[in-house]
Amino acid sequence: MKKKASKKAKEKIPFSFLLLIPVLLMLASCVSISISPETKPLEETLVEGRGRPKILLLDLDGVISFSGKRGGIGTMPQPSPVAYFKEALVKAQADKNIAGLIIRINSPGGGVTASDVIYHEIMAFKKKKKVPVYAYIMDIGASGGYYVAQSADRIIASPTALTGSIGVIAMKFDIEGLMSKVGVREETYKSGAEKDFWSPFRPSTPKEKAMLQGIINNLFSRFIEVVGKNRKKNTGLTRQQLLALADGRIFTADQALKAGLIDREAYLDDAIAGMKKRLGIKEARVVTYARPSQYKPTVYSAAGLGAADGGLLSLYTGSIWPKPGVRFMYIWNP
Repeated sequence: MKKKASKKAKEKIPFSFLLLIPVLLMLASCVSISISPETKPLEETLVEGRGRPKILLLDLDGVISFSGKRGGIGTMPQPSPVAYFKEALVKAQADKNIAGLIIRINSPGGGVTASDVIYHEIMAFKKKKKVPVYAYIMDIGASGGYYVAQSADRIIASPTALTGSIGVIAMKFDIEGLMSKVGVREETYKSGAEKDFWSPFRPSTPKEKAMLQGIINNLFSRFIEVVGKNRKKNTGLTRQQLLALADGRIFTADQALKAGLIDREAYLDDAIAGMKKRLGIKEARVVTYARPSQYKPTVYSAAGLGAADGGLLSLYTGSIWPKPGVRFMYIWNP
C-alpha cells in the first residue's frame, strides 16, 4: 500500500514545474546576499539648538588607526577614524551653513601616520572653509589625540580630562627564548644585513637599536614642532618649556592649563557657548554626522564613528599590531 501511495504522489508533480527548476537555479546563482549590511553615507543629525548657522561636532574616539572596527553578524562594518574624518570634512566643506567645528576627543592616541593624517585633513579644512575649529578633550586626549588637537584654534578640556603624553613609543616582542623552549627554530635568508631589522625572532643588535632610536627621535621632533607651533601662538609656550613637559607624562586639565598645553578648562556646553560668542551669534544648531540608525540625542552621545577600539587592548588584538613587529606610535600606553 505504501509503495502505491508514493507512486501516486510523484505523479501529482506538474511537468511544467520541473522545467522551471533550471531557471530558478540560474536566478539563484545571480543573487548575492550579504550577511552584514553595507556602510551607508554619513547623514546630518540635529543634536540641539536652532537657527541657520551650524556648529559641527565630530568625534575622535578610541585608538587612532587606519583600521576600522569589524561589524558582527547583522551589523555595519565601521570605517576607520581616518576615513570617517575625511568623509565628514568633505561633507562639511560643501555645507555653506557650517559656521564652526568642535572636535570632541576621547583617545589615548594611536599610529603616528594615522594621527598625522587626521591633523593634516583638519588643517586643510580650516584653510579652505575659514571657520573656527575647537578641540574639546572629554576624557582622554593623550599623545596622538593631543597631536590631532593641535589643528584647533583653541584646546579646551573637561575638568577631569587627562592629556599630554607627548612622545613616541615603539615596542617589539622578542620571542626567540619561547621558540627555543618549544623546539622551533627560525631561518631567515636576506639580501642585506639589515633586511630583517627589528625581527622578533632574535635580539636586536646595538646598531639596530641606534637605528630605531634615530627614527623615534625624528618622529618626536615632528611632534614637538606641531605642538610648539600651536602652543606658542596661543599661550606663548617656548620650545625649551615644551621640551621639559614632553617626557611622556600625563597631565590633568588644571595642570595642562597652568603649563600652557591647553587654553581653557570647561564643560562641553561652555565650549559650545564660547564658539557662539566667537562667531557673534546667539543661536546655532549643533549638528553631527552619523550613519543611519545611530541615534544622537545629546552632545554627550557617542559618535559611533568606527574607531579601531575604545581601549588599548586593540593594540594587541589586530587593529594596530596584527602580527609581531615594530610599530611607531603616538600613544599613551601605560
